[in-house]
Amino acid sequence: MAIEENRSHNDYLRRMTFAAFLKSGSLAAEEETYHSDGDHHNQSTFSSNSDSQRPSNASSASSDSSSPIYPLSPWNQTYYPSNDNTTSFSSVTQSPWNQTYSPYHKSPWIYQTRNSDFEDDPDNGLIGTVVRQEGHVYSLAASGDLLFTGSDSKNIRVWKDLKDFSGFKSTSGFVKAIVVTRDNRVFTGHQDGKIRVWRGSKKNPEKYSRVGSLPTLKEFLTKSVNPRNYVEVRRRKNVLKIRHFDAVSCLSLNEDLGLLYSGSWDKTLKVWRLSDSKCLESIEAHDDAVNTVVSGFDDLVFTGSADGTLKVWKREVQGKEMKHVLVQVLMKQENAVTALAVNLTDAVVYCGSSDGTVNFWERQKYLTHKGTIHGHRMAVLCLATAGSLLLSGGADKNICVWKRNGDGSHTCLSVLMDHEGPVKCLAAVEEAEEDHNDGDDGGEKGDQRWIVYSGSLDNSVKVWRVTDYAS
Repeated sequence: MAIEENRSHNDYLRRMTFAAFLKSGSLAAEEETYHSDGDHHNQSTFSSNSDSQRPSNASSASSDSSSPIYPLSPWNQTYYPSNDNTTSFSSVTQSPWNQTYSPYHKSPWIYQTRNSDFEDDPDNGLIGTVVRQEGHVYSLAASGDLLFTGSDSKNIRVWKDLKDFSGFKSTSGFVKAIVVTRDNRVFTGHQDGKIRVWRGSKKNPEKYSRVGSLPTLKEFLTKSVNPRNYVEVRRRKNVLKIRHFDAVSCLSLNEDLGLLYSGSWDKTLKVWRLSDSKCLESIEAHDDAVNTVVSGFDDLVFTGSADGTLKVWKREVQGKEMKHVLVQVLMKQENAVTALAVNLTDAVVYCGSSDGTVNFWERQKYLTHKGTIHGHRMAVLCLATAGSLLLSGGADKNICVWKRNGDGSHTCLSVLMDHEGPVKCLAAVEEAEEDHNDGDDGGEKGDQRWIVYSGSLDNSVKVWRVTDYAS
């Protein structure tokens, strides 16, 4: 197993302010195509064939020299950075975990630390890298001091302090989405259309067992006897409507209401009750694949699709039943909607698209479009919020860190540039208070410090520290 070579701090750009970039002029634009076998959906060039986001047929990302030049951001002198290395990725090979012995006897991941990243700015930079030798990282979730990662090897790894802590293996289906509840249940969405449920042991925290799937077997058998519970998905093919029949691309939790939302390439949004795993609703939400779903403020749920629309659903109680009603279509465009994130404190929803832009809306009397952020020269694949920060990961291999200002504008604080492939997923957790005060200036600036996890199609998970002030 080859260990990735360490690079010195001066050999590779990881995080630059805009001022530093404008003085350097050393970045060369490049674009790269990634391919992977095993999926029947057509994809544009910015993602692999087994990617969890399905672009619209009306748009694709071009890698030739005739690509349009995006306008400058009104909030900063926005540029479109790219890394100088070009790495080609082969087809997905068989996972080394498919062995007769325990699949976690030997982890195929390598942990690396790059302390040189903190020489210039100890509050911001790359902490470490976890590299996997086969397969892409499609999903991750952070819960406390644990990190859960999913890939196209059909396995979920659990990390603690970036050390191999535990893992569990599904029987089939690339792991496209992961969410974790406060009671230590883990829900995973898969390429085969299934949602699997796992739970950690109280006696042995390192042990995770599968405790079911959605829908439950009991509900599946009960519903299957009634012909009215079926929907026609293609000629002479009917499926049970409480079950996804295509890849589960996204999951979102609302634990206060005890609900789980799932979106799928089958164009539906499904609502599940956490207490008994019952499917409460199956909504034909879009005209194309649902790429992203997020539970928001004011009983609202947002869904984005390859059909280019961003829709708003409101939870309403009708008699004894709960229904989600379409109340607004915030956006309709040719480019696919690929990522969503919500700032619950300020009631802002962010929407990333395959054209590299991020649009955002604020709640006033109603949701109002407030602007467009330009920071990526290729598709935005993932978004995450952390306090006043917005993190955007793109097919251009970069992570932009934006700060929402008091007047509602956004300033790019830094660009994290260490990945060698498209950034597929992001998660952020606030750093523990005791770690805040380790430095000499801890707590004096009134800033928040965040640990950011990023998963990429370069087969790695990287861990960063970011703050909400510009360096």
